[in-house]
Amino acid sequence: MSTQMIIRIDDEVKNRLNRLARGEGKTTSEMVRGLIEEHIKERDIGAYIDDLWGRIGRKLKSKGVTPAAIDKAIKAARKK
Repeated sequence: MSTQMIIRIDDEVKNRLNRLARGEGKTTSEMVRGLIEEHIKERDIGAYIDDLWGRIGRKLKSKGVTPAAIDKAIKAARKK
């Protein structure tokens, strides 16, 4: 579900945003949504960490590393 958000910006900023959006073949709303999503993605450390673990897991799985092998490596590292 999506919802509306009303914001206030200077006329000049709005005009510049409109020109940029048209130049990219997007609506102003698409531009604002994209900017907000990117801003959140850059600053949401929890989502970043989740994504990082997901990428690490996929890479290990693609190389044939099993959960048992990971547990063994962790235990060996903790003994040192």
